[in-house]
Amino acid sequence: MLYQVREWQRAFLKPLTNAAHHVAQFASNPLNPWAYTTAGQHIYAGFELLHRLGKDYQKPAFGIDSVEVNGKTVAIHERVALSHPFCHLIEFSRDVPENVAKNSPTILVCAPLSGHHSTLLRDTVRTLLQDHNVFITDWIDARMVPLAQGSFGLNDYIHYIQDFIRHIGNRKVHLLSVCQPTVPVLAAVSLMASNKEYLPLSMTMMGGPIDTRQSPTEVNDLATERPLSWFQTNVIYTVPAKYPGYMRHVYPGFLQHAGFVAMNPGRHASSHWDYYLNLLKGDDEDTEQHRRFYDEYNAVLDLPAEFYLDTIQIVFQEHALPRGTWHVNGQRVAPEDIQGVGLLTVEGELDDISGPGQTKAALDLCKGISKTDKRHYTAKGAGHYGIFSGRRWREQVYPEIRSFIATFEQKSNGSNATTSGAKTPRAQTPAKQITSKINAKKDASDTIKTAQLKPTQPLSTQKTTQKAASLAVQSKNKPESKTAQISKPAPVKTKAAASVNKKASPAPAKSAVKIDYAAIANIKEETKPKK
Repeated sequence: MLYQVREWQRAFLKPLTNAAHHVAQFASNPLNPWAYTTAGQHIYAGFELLHRLGKDYQKPAFGIDSVEVNGKTVAIHERVALSHPFCHLIEFSRDVPENVAKNSPTILVCAPLSGHHSTLLRDTVRTLLQDHNVFITDWIDARMVPLAQGSFGLNDYIHYIQDFIRHIGNRKVHLLSVCQPTVPVLAAVSLMASNKEYLPLSMTMMGGPIDTRQSPTEVNDLATERPLSWFQTNVIYTVPAKYPGYMRHVYPGFLQHAGFVAMNPGRHASSHWDYYLNLLKGDDEDTEQHRRFYDEYNAVLDLPAEFYLDTIQIVFQEHALPRGTWHVNGQRVAPEDIQGVGLLTVEGELDDISGPGQTKAALDLCKGISKTDKRHYTAKGAGHYGIFSGRRWREQVYPEIRSFIATFEQKSNGSNATTSGAKTPRAQTPAKQITSKINAKKDASDTIKTAQLKPTQPLSTQKTTQKAASLAVQSKNKPESKTAQISKPAPVKTKAAASVNKKASPAPAKSAVKIDYAAIANIKEETKPKK
């Protein structure tokens, strides 16, 4: 019912906000003589602020038309590379020579599904495009998805990420996840590793709730202070009839937006007051910056109820990922299975949404990744949004990410020549290892028989050679006796013994067998029964 009440409120306020906008435009019109008076400026500023506080904000466009690549401005073309009911995979292609695009790393930016649109990462994408080919997950407002498309939970999010990775190409993509998706992205790669699939080249995780037991924030406390049933009853509502997703259960974006504002009400009030003062002063630069920020910040989307409740339960209440108790379709999520992938964790020193240590916990979970391939970076003076947007992102964080990705891109270029087109080799099971040992012994036996059948050797020599080779095999496969430990005999240097020492590779068919008679005599003496 709350969702419908909100829609009635929006319908009632819409004429008022439109009227406020028209009054503000009239008060600031150069042809209006009142526009140059103090009273006219106050009227303009007041009604403009009223309009922005009451208007309905729609999803903004990315608006990335060009970037600078190697000192030259190039055009950017945006297209949908892959489409799913709840998400589009967007590709930003650069108008650069083919060799430049081919030699540039490819990044999949995993945008959060947490109330804001993926355009919140506009600055992230624009900066990455200077040196990379970029894809991004563009999540669809749940109220715009018809009920016939089915439900969407946290497990579905994981499958979407895996599908996008495979579409781009497992062995040529680097993952960059911001905030909420760090958890399902790590789960997606973990499951791929457990299934012996090719993995992405690297993972960069920024400000995410990997382990919310570390430095809990107000957001974490809100999720743990109440049982899951409270969230089901108090924050889940049905989409009204005016939208394509009519009757779908969602966590409304306007509720999440209210939660964001409630975390820092003083900061937002101060920002709007500064906006009013800047309008009076005619400070166009600051007012435009305010508009751009709140056009993005106030544009929110609805989350599928299943996804929201799964996240509350699995990530914030059960801590299933760090505790190793998370199962997806019956398979345990095992980050320790990930190998050969670079891992960079990034945190903001002043992050009040994902506290310090929550993202860094991924380094300890990924035990299979060598220490040399794992790195952590803390952005000094940066809050949650500062690690992926703004000056600190461009000047502090991005150079670290660019360098890290370049390192693993170079590693992949060195190994692709030998691994291209092949499936990831599976580790040998104990049964296969035993079979390998049996085959090695069989090859050794065949080698001995070959030595026995040499026509150029006398019969006595053949028997002596057979005995020497057999003793050599026995000495290789059995533990040494106490006598042998004290005084070891000289090694047998027959062709058969040499072949056994090289994992029982078959000897060449026409090679002559050279016999060390002194070594054979020593062996006879060593094996002779003592009186």
